[in-house]
Amino acid sequence: MSNSRPDHVDMRRRDRAVYDETWIESFLARAPVCVIATAVNNQPFANANTFVYDRETKALYCHTARTGTLRSNIEANPAVCVIVFSMGRLLPADTAKELSVEYDSVVAYGRAGIVSDQAEMRSALEGLAKKYFPHLVPGEDYRALTATEASQTTVYRIEIERWSGKRKVADRESPDAFHFGEREAGQDGPGS
Repeated sequence: MSNSRPDHVDMRRRDRAVYDETWIESFLARAPVCVIATAVNNQPFANANTFVYDRETKALYCHTARTGTLRSNIEANPAVCVIVFSMGRLLPADTAKELSVEYDSVVAYGRAGIVSDQAEMRSALEGLAKKYFPHLVPGEDYRALTATEASQTTVYRIEIERWSGKRKVADRESPDAFHFGEREAGQDGPGS
C-alpha cells in the first residue's frame, strides 16, 4: 500500500502525519463512519456511510439502496476519496488562533466498484452486520438476508490505492480539555 499523497495534496502539518499501516488499519477497523467523495461533470458529492474494512484485501465495503447518486457517480467515475475521522477533546487556549481539537483521521484514495459476485456481496454485508451488531447472532437474533433483499442493495468495494493518517493528541493531563457537548455557552468562558 502506498502512503504517498498525490501531487495536488500536500499535508501541511507533517508533524501530525501517521504512516504506520498497523495504526491506519486498526483505526479503519474501529471507526464508525466514513465520508465518500465522488465527482461527475465537475459536480462534487459526499456521502456519509457505515463501512467495513477488509484487512486481507485492503478494501473498504459499504452499501446503499439499489439506485441513487453514489451509485450513478461511481458508475460514471470510479475515482473516490474517502475520509474516516474521530474527534477527541476540545483544547481551550488563551487566543482564538490557538483553540484546537484532538483528532484521528485517515484519507484514502482509490477506485470504487459495484460488487456483483454474490459470495463477495454476502461476505461484505455479513462483515457490516458483525462490525455494527457484534452482540447479535445471525439466524438467532435476526433472519439472514434474502435474495430479494440483496437485489435491492448495492454493495461497493473501494480498492485503496494510497492512504495516509493524521492525528493530534494533547497531553492527557490538560486540565481544561473537554469533549464536545460537555460545556454549554456561558460556562467558564467569555461572556459568562
